[in-house]
Amino acid sequence: MGNKEIVLRAMNELFHEKDSEAVERYWHENYQQHNPSMINGHEGLRNLLPFLDADFKWQPGVIVEENNIVITHSLVHGWGPVPVVVVDIFRLEDGKIAEHWDVVQEEVPADKSANGNAMTSFL
Repeated sequence: MGNKEIVLRAMNELFHEKDSEAVERYWHENYQQHNPSMINGHEGLRNLLPFLDADFKWQPGVIVEENNIVITHSLVHGWGPVPVVVVDIFRLEDGKIAEHWDVVQEEVPADKSANGNAMTSFL
């Protein structure tokens, strides 16, 4: 299984299936988190689950894999009151997610953007 497949499975099993045991399967024991609102380690991931909306949905569009780095550009529903567009950067080590960075912004629908383009691309 490639790094991209590991990330996709990890995100699906933890955030869509709400399987807290996915943390041990897919995240490195020394997991480092760079989102300033989250703590390092497995505990931070487990702490998120109770706060996610029941209809939480992470929908990746563009996915880039280069060596041990996977980058996803996604539309996320249920992270907050409005949909957000997220760029997630994952570094994998020993077949597990070892580090994570993200950039998050509120989605602006295409019909309200200056250029008429959607913020996401689902290839």
